[in-house]
Formats: sequence, C-alpha cells, structure tokens
Amino acid sequence: MPVLQYESIKRNLRPIIDLVPDPFWWGSFIIGYIKVIAFMGLTTSWNNSWEFYFVNNYAVSSVIALCFTLLFFSVPLLFKGRSRLWVTWVFSAILAFLLFADLVYYRGYGDFLTLHLIAQLANLEDLGGSIVSLIYLTDALFFIDCLLGLLLLIVKRESGKEIRRQIPWFLLICVLAVGFIYSAHYRYDRVENGQNQIVFRICWTPTDTMRNLSPVGYHFYEGYVYFKENQVIELTPEQEEEIENWYVQHQEDSPADQYQGIFAGQNLILLQVESLENFVINQSYNGQEITPTLNRLVQDSIYFPNFYEQVWNGTTSDAELLTNASVYPVRRGSTFFRYPLNEYNSLPKLLAEKGYTTQASHPDNAGYWNWVQALSAMGFANTLDITDFGMDEKIGLGLSDGSYLRQMLPILEQSEQPFYDFIITMTSHGPFDLPQEYRELEIEPQLDRTKLGGYFQSIRYVDKQIGMFIESLDQKGLLDNTVIVIYGDHEGIHKYYNDELAGIQPQEDWWMENDRKVPLIIYKKDMGPKVIETTGGQIDVLPTVAYLMGIEEEKYAGTAQGRNLLTTQRDYAVLADGTFVGTSKELEDHAIKGLTLSDLIIQSNYFDQKEK
Repeated sequence: MPVLQYESIKRNLRPIIDLVPDPFWWGSFIIGYIKVIAFMGLTTSWNNSWEFYFVNNYAVSSVIALCFTLLFFSVPLLFKGRSRLWVTWVFSAILAFLLFADLVYYRGYGDFLTLHLIAQLANLEDLGGSIVSLIYLTDALFFIDCLLGLLLLIVKRESGKEIRRQIPWFLLICVLAVGFIYSAHYRYDRVENGQNQIVFRICWTPTDTMRNLSPVGYHFYEGYVYFKENQVIELTPEQEEEIENWYVQHQEDSPADQYQGIFAGQNLILLQVESLENFVINQSYNGQEITPTLNRLVQDSIYFPNFYEQVWNGTTSDAELLTNASVYPVRRGSTFFRYPLNEYNSLPKLLAEKGYTTQASHPDNAGYWNWVQALSAMGFANTLDITDFGMDEKIGLGLSDGSYLRQMLPILEQSEQPFYDFIITMTSHGPFDLPQEYRELEIEPQLDRTKLGGYFQSIRYVDKQIGMFIESLDQKGLLDNTVIVIYGDHEGIHKYYNDELAGIQPQEDWWMENDRKVPLIIYKKDMGPKVIETTGGQIDVLPTVAYLMGIEEEKYAGTAQGRNLLTTQRDYAVLADGTFVGTSKELEDHAIKGLTLSDLIIQSNYFDQKEK
C-alpha cells in the first residue's frame, strides 16, 4: 500500500516536476555562478584575494552576473533526456575553461581574452613555457565540478531519460534576465550616464568592464564590439576636428638646446630589448652588477630613468608601434594584427627622406605579432626574420641573442650608409629559463630557481651580448658614426610574475616595487653622461630621436602623440591602462584623451586618409 501511494503521489506530481529543471542543471548553474563571483572577486580586488563579491558595494553587478550566467545556462533547457545532461555538462566545461583562460591571461597581461587575441593564436608557437609558468595549482578548482559531473554521467547511464524540454523556463529566464540587464543599462548608461557605474562600455581598466558585466557578459559584449568594430571606420567631421584640435593643444614652443641635430647624418640603431626593466640598471646582487654593459654605456649616454612602458594587448609589437610611429596602440587586440597596412608618419619614413636606408629585423618568425607586414607598411624598406639567419642556436622563442647580434654585424657592415636599423632581442622573454651554461651570476640556488633569479640571469646574458655587439661595431669602424638607442619593450618579472616576488625570502626593497619603468639609453661613443629626469614613455621616442637626428619638428608635429623629452616642459606619461604619472597634473585630461583619439586614428587609417 505505501508503495502504491508513493507511485500515485509521484504520478500526480509528475506534471509539476516536469516544470522544474533537473537537479543536475540546477547544480551546474549554482556552481557556475559561484565560480563567476569568485573569479570577479579574485580579479577585481585590490590585492587579488578571494574576496566575496557581494560585500564590495557591487550589488547590481552581482545581479547582472546572475542574469548573464542564467542566460548562458538557459540553452540546455531546450534539450530533453540525457542530451540535456550532456549539454549542461558541456556548458559547465566551457565556462570553467573560459574563467581559467581569462585568469591565466590576466596574470600575465592585466587584461582578459578577446576575439582579437584569439585571432592571434599563431603567436602561441614556442610560447608554451611562458603560458605554463602563469598557471597555478589552485586553478584546478575551476574544473573539479566538471570532473565530478562527468563521472556522474558515466556511472548513472540510465538517469535523465525522462527529462523533457522546458521551453517555458527558457523563455522566463530570457525575459527576466534580459529585462534586468536592459533596465540596468538604461539607468546607468543612459540616465546617469555612467556617473557612478557603467554597464555596456569597454573601460580603460579591463577589470572595471569585467566587474560591471561579469565574465559571461564581458565576452558577450566584447564579441558584439569585435564584429561591429573590426573594420576601417570613417570619421565624422566632428571627430576629425577633435583630432586636429588635440594636436594643436599638444604643441609646445620650447627653445632648442645643444642636442638639436647633434647626430644628423649618423647611423642609427634602435635596440629594443625584451623585458628589460629599469630597476636592474646600476643595481648589483651579492656584489655582482646585473647589467655591467648598460651601466658602462650610461656613462656616455643620455639616460632617462623615468621612462615608462605603454604597451597594451600587443606587448612587443605595441612597443614597436609606439617608438616608430608615436601613436598609442588600439584598446582591444593587437594593432599589428588588426590594422597591419595602416599608414603612419613614422621614424623610418622621416629618416628615408634624409637619405637613410631602413631595415627591421627579428630573431623569430615573420608571423609573430604579424610584425613583417606591419613594419613594412610602416616604411621599413627591408625586413629580416629568422629565415634570414643561420639557426645555429635556439633559446626560448627563437634564435639566441648572441647568435642573432653576431650575425647582424656583417649585415650592418654591408649596409649602405647612413642607415637606420631596428633590432629586437628575444632571449630574455619569460619564463626566463636560461640554459645553465649561460647563467653567469652567482646566485643562491633557492633564488636562482625562482623567476626572479632566472630574470637576473637572462638580463645579464643579454647585457653581455649587447656589450660584445657594440665592441664588434667599434672594431669594424662603425661605432664612431653610429648612435645606439636602447630601451625595454615592456616589464618582465613585474609584468608577468609579480605575485611570485612576494613569496621570495629574504626580500630586498629594490626588486619589490612595480613602477612600470623601462630604461631609455641614447648612447654615443665618448659623449659623456647626461641624465634627464623628465617623465616620459615609449611614445616619446620618435620626437626625441628625430630631434637628435636633425629632423625638422614640423615634419612630425601634427602626427606624433609623443613629446621631445630633451626640450619639453611637460612632465607626464599615460600608461596603457589610462594611469597618468608625472607632475603636470593640469594636462591629465588632455593626455589621457590621446588614448581615445589614437583608437580613432588607427581605426580610420587617419594619416592615409589625410594625405588623400
């Protein structure tokens, strides 16, 4: 009788039960939402701790996250039977992998994955070590529920066959979730105009966008923006006027000094050093100089110690753009991938007008960051990639710096003078796993095994190769008529492994601060030392070098977003995330606006259109 009663009750409740999603769906959704909240707390808290997101005064963001997560998991409700269970599991796995991939990329770049970046998968070649070094053991927590769910589906092969499609639930979720998201958009984006919080807008700081939209919403919206903006745009007359006015306001009437044109007619080598940070300059560990060559060069250089990296998603390629074209990179993706054929009033073009031969070289593949196509369009008459060199020694991502610089010597010797050569090193790229035979610094094994120890060893190696390269230039009679500009493309240890530094014991203050600085050293044999304390960044290389090379200011005044650091009275730099550094606070709005306008300049191919 009790069994019959149970069956009767079950039969009577079946219509109601069928209206409610199955426990497997509910469990997957709830766990997925918890992971979303944990991810948001981890990436948006000031100290990267696992803060619980509801208590951070972002209640609306938490509900928006709930709505987007519901929308994401509403798709499996359109399936029935065991198909529902498997589709639910697939969506859980997709969410887990998305959060994991975003977190790993965030650790390395302070940003999140976008379709622009996914389109650059060719850059993953040889980057395996760098990627693995950014993965933590605790990241496995994102996948535990997926593994348990998979085991459950395999063990209980007969379960779920009675599950029906639940279109009413699907429609209800869509109506309620979309309704709330739209109401939030209407209130915060349109009525309040983003005064306190914004929803559908890509912010300068990616964590703000993620905070406002949640990971799922972020990628929904980023995908929409990708397909909407991934094309050359046509500027309105108002936008063109805004750009022209910005350049007018950017001009300075600074008097010339003794450095104007002092290197006119001489050869120029621009040496971009991978991951070179400023904190290692003139610094020693256990009585050993980390950069003895660069320290020596500073004694015959114009040295800028307050010089900042300004790269964004394009990292190394962004540095190449900033220094040679003096424009900020686009806010999403790599400029070299999105707009490789753009026209710029670039340094190679300006020097070519002075009779220079121009050449750019990398010790890696031509497709890495699409640099060959982009630099060719920028005006370099010749480009050399790894196929143009003898592959006699590979370290990390490509040809070792020692072999690369050694093979560049006869090429420079045979070049028609005056020449401008743009040379990019790579051996000091993360994860700083330099072969043992090249680790010259005597460092305690405990530190030498860390990323910091590897960084010191890698920078010391590159420093030595630069010294040998310059010595060979001198022996071949090229150095007397050559100026060498050396700078870092971006931070290294602080950019990618800042969290690891906190765990190194004993600590030393000089390596702990992440100040975002890279060195700029303009070396000329027997010139004597000069230190310029002015705050600047990579975008200032073109106008500064052009001034030294005797290029008239009017040739680049209306196109360069940077400043001549030798004569400017303005002290500032704008970092890629919109951070303003320097003492010229009255120029903050104008300076930061340059980031927005640069996006318009690049997306519209402004300089090419202006010439027409």
